[in-house]
Amino acid sequence: MDNIKLYEIDTAYINYLGKYEPHLFHNKAVGQVNERKYIGVVLTVNGMDYFAPLSSFKEKHHRMSESVDFLKIKNYAVININNMFPAPPTLLTYVDIAKEKNPKYKSLLLAEYRVIKAMQDKIRKNAALIYQHKIANGDSTSLAKRCNDFIKLEEAYRNYMTKGENH
Repeated sequence: MDNIKLYEIDTAYINYLGKYEPHLFHNKAVGQVNERKYIGVVLTVNGMDYFAPLSSFKEKHHRMSESVDFLKIKNYAVININNMFPAPPTLLTYVDIAKEKNPKYKSLLLAEYRVIKAMQDKIRKNAALIYQHKIANGDSTSLAKRCNDFIKLEEAYRNYMTKGENH
């Protein structure tokens, strides 16, 4: 399988999925300079590629422990695997770090990516475990309750692609 890469994902698609899954992270908050980056492919299931959101490292993350669904990228970022979702290739934009104009942000992305690449096997293993756990347990465990509803998101993905809800 290819190395995990950084992507931006079409905002209209993210907003569309947000109607089905309220925990889905949005691309850009008010006042935020850069669009959210996603890592992928973390999992391929039912013919769909899954992507997980990267979030900036915050003070609260120092106190939080890593778990199967929450990974720290040193003190650069965090990955919430429980918030992964399927996205079609046509709505992805590969992030070419070399083309980033802001030197500070470019340096951060490079540092994050080095760590992500080094731990990509763990990320993919955890993504598969999370997916299986959610499918098997519905909302009956605390871990499953924190996860996106992957089946609902897969259905939304198919509807988006077949009904042209992206137009």
